[in-house]
Amino acid sequence: MARTLRALPQRHAIARLSSGDAIPAWADGDGFVSITRSAGELSIVCPEARVPEEVRQDRGWTCFELVGPFAFDETGVVLAVIRPLSEAGIGIFVVSTFDGDHLMVKAENEERARALLSAAGYAFT
Repeated sequence: MARTLRALPQRHAIARLSSGDAIPAWADGDGFVSITRSAGELSIVCPEARVPEEVRQDRGWTCFELVGPFAFDETGVVLAVIRPLSEAGIGIFVVSTFDGDHLMVKAENEERARALLSAAGYAFT
């Protein structure tokens, strides 16, 4: 089955706060946002322009949305998209939502990632 990726327009940052911190106001807003709390951290993915400089973060991520939705029992969706990148030594960050998945690569790897994913049968919108 052919898969489609949509590149999101903004650069994103991955921010790390302490697990007990409140969700900051800057995290919410337009664009792709993911907020995950675990026992050890509060992790926030959002457009990088919103993250204050003093917050621990990794900036410069390009986000590709896997156009879905995908059934919860559909297997191999994430594996298929990360395999060509992993085999080429490109680091990734993946966030899953109810309806789909978001693949993030550093901006400096965007063109190479696009070429590898196109060769693997992915289309871009």
